[in-house]
Amino acid sequence: MKSYYKIFKALSDETRLRIYSLLLHGELCVCELKTILKMEQSRISHGLRILKEADLVVSSRVGKWKIYSINKKNKNNKIIQALKEEIKLSVREENNLQKCKKENVKSKMKCS
Repeated sequence: MKSYYKIFKALSDETRLRIYSLLLHGELCVCELKTILKMEQSRISHGLRILKEADLVVSSRVGKWKIYSINKKNKNNKIIQALKEEIKLSVREENNLQKCKKENVKSKMKCS
């Protein structure tokens, strides 16, 4: 029961839910999330920390970047499956995500 409480608490914040929904579409670094969400790095990092504490997100180091992705051990969780089916990115976030990938923002920015 405690793990579900952590999941719901982590996703109860709009910023964290937006970050999580973006990560459902693939792995991203902080600078990409910053570009897509148009938010400060500190706010995004704080949200990622809480998502990691709830075991929803994992990170790995690739060169100078810290890459965040959905924790695969939760992929069969019924709550996560429902989120994948029900939560859609806003048109603006979808456009920003596509633009970020197209322009390869990660290679142009100094983020870690």
